[in-house]
Amino acid sequence: MTRTAAVVGGGHTRWGKREATWKDLAQEAGKEAFDDVPGVGPSDIEGLFVGAVQPERFAFQSHVAPLVAELLGIDVDSMIARTELACASGQAALRYAWLAIAAGQLDTALVIGVEKMNLPDDHTEEMQSSMMNVVDREFDGVNGLNAPSYFSLIAQRHMHEYGTTKEQLAAVSAKNKTHAASNPYAQFQKEIDVDDVLESYPVAPPLNLFDCSGITDGAAALVLVSEEKARELTDTAAYITGSGQSCMASNSINNLPSLSAWPQATVAAEQAYEQAGIEDPVEALDVAEIHDCFSISEIVEYEDLGWVEKGEGGRFVEDGRSALDGDIAVNPRGGLLGCGHPLGATGISQALEIYRQFAGDVPDARQVPDGPETGLIHNLSGSASVHSVMTLARDPQ
Repeated sequence: MTRTAAVVGGGHTRWGKREATWKDLAQEAGKEAFDDVPGVGPSDIEGLFVGAVQPERFAFQSHVAPLVAELLGIDVDSMIARTELACASGQAALRYAWLAIAAGQLDTALVIGVEKMNLPDDHTEEMQSSMMNVVDREFDGVNGLNAPSYFSLIAQRHMHEYGTTKEQLAAVSAKNKTHAASNPYAQFQKEIDVDDVLESYPVAPPLNLFDCSGITDGAAALVLVSEEKARELTDTAAYITGSGQSCMASNSINNLPSLSAWPQATVAAEQAYEQAGIEDPVEALDVAEIHDCFSISEIVEYEDLGWVEKGEGGRFVEDGRSALDGDIAVNPRGGLLGCGHPLGATGISQALEIYRQFAGDVPDARQVPDGPETGLIHNLSGSASVHSVMTLARDPQ
């Protein structure tokens, strides 16, 4: 049995450095999700899927899926799970809920991602050390690799091979942070330009401070239902039309197939496109939320998601093709660079943005023109060893 599943609403906390606890964030997002979807309450949830990367390290709490059920008053009678896939944990939770509904195991699920990353008393060193658990800690971690240094290697190699410029990197950040300025949930809400990025503090050359996403507390939630139930609940939904995922046995950076390309992203995208019946993604997609943890990431993803030829990603943003009125509106919520990146919540926030773009329920300053009908979300995780892609549409196939 194969059925279509749809996002019919969701909830979002304010992202940033929050005084709120992990529990507080889960309750905020869950309550807003139920408030957003009339006709669905805690008693209607059959399956609960929680994306959370390191609550054990950040919040000193394990076994968090039953904890969320208790906090939100949900008696789960069919399926409950926590997903952990580093920065793709949220999309993994969404993917599993989609598969459960497609298989006929559930009709209604709550998907929620929560991360509390800012530790008490500003223990930045402990937080950064914990972040390195997502790569091969015994090899990469002890040799000083962290996220900025890894992505600086990607940027340096891409610039060497293809002539990508710092100005093109900066254009990604300026675009996304400016979008975030009108997002009430975003961590960073200030319009900036390319010069602001270029003049920000150097972190890991060629990456400056504004080329890097933040350390973020936050949560987001989605209500996912079967197509039949979606039609009962709303005239506006985001139907999942395809999903792909790929890992190329490369948790350590010494085993990565490339430092300027992510073939895993290409494989995952092709899987999703085939399921969704997409032959030309630039022609087919109206809006996309992709994983801009660093500005170079978005440029590489333009290429490896099949939107432009290899080496042309810098020109794609420079020419305005990823602007709101461009070929594909990329990261209108502000992306990771503008919104921040609470690891387990990011993929869920991305899907919620696609739903709200379809519904026209975002501020005019970042609404994609002409009523978008199709969208995509993308996450990478770890040392970009895993890539996850999902396509959505206002109408099912």
